[in-house]
Amino acid sequence: MATDKRVVRSSLLAGFVALYWCVSGVAQEKGVTAREVIARIQQQVGVPWAAETVDTFKAGNPDTAVTGIAVTMMATMEVLQRAAASGRNLIITHEPTFYNHLDKLDVLEEKENDPVLAAKLAFIAKHNLVVWRFHDHWHMRKPDGIVAGMVHALGWEKYQDAENEHLFTIPETTLEKLTVDLKAKLSTHAMRVVADPNQKIRRVALVPGASGFARETQALEMPDVDVLLTGEPREWETVEYVADAVTQKKGKGLIILGHIPSEQAGMMECTRWLKSFVSDVPIEFVPATDPFWKN
Repeated sequence: MATDKRVVRSSLLAGFVALYWCVSGVAQEKGVTAREVIARIQQQVGVPWAAETVDTFKAGNPDTAVTGIAVTMMATMEVLQRAAASGRNLIITHEPTFYNHLDKLDVLEEKENDPVLAAKLAFIAKHNLVVWRFHDHWHMRKPDGIVAGMVHALGWEKYQDAENEHLFTIPETTLEKLTVDLKAKLSTHAMRVVADPNQKIRRVALVPGASGFARETQALEMPDVDVLLTGEPREWETVEYVADAVTQKKGKGLIILGHIPSEQAGMMECTRWLKSFVSDVPIEFVPATDPFWKN
């Protein structure tokens, strides 16, 4: 009888062990979800999470298990294809995915039936991708995550103003030499410049992305700023303003890097940052290709 009890207890124990490993195996197989990764980001970003923000899920199921993370400047079709091919199904993008700031799907005349939009949505669904935007809070960090990455890429840490992260005092050079240096460091080829190429440059303002006329001219209005580096200004606003300043011999210049080159290094910085607290899934920086080419 005692032997029978030991057999029963042994069988029960074996059953519990098998059940434990079964449940544990399911948990391991499921892995961390996209929602859980984003919760970690919200905890680590270092600024209060805003109630009104574009930093939200844009496509896919947030409860999808993450097989890998692709960090990018812009979730273009090319970036999505490369991410899917490498097994990265959580896409963290800085800029919109669906052609407008709020990623609304009804801004195109044909809405979700627009052939380009429809193909992108179908690809995301087919490959079980989840797209999340990380814009507002990455900029809100101190220092600004995008600016920090750009400064690192340019090697300008020692030139940065202690009071204003957007201002730099570099060794004196000419506008032309500065553009050559920028092209090499940022791997851009479609840069546009407004100013005399021989203009002497020492004080530089960096306002990346599409910051708007107010912020761009605020930098240019500083008496000691020689040139503004920016990403995507409007030609009838900031470009015209600088063109008039050049005609008036105000000693101002403008270098238009393009939106992607002006912020891309900031998402490389984001990749490094993510790896410091997300270690259970692979993380890869997938650069967005500058769409413009030099004729």
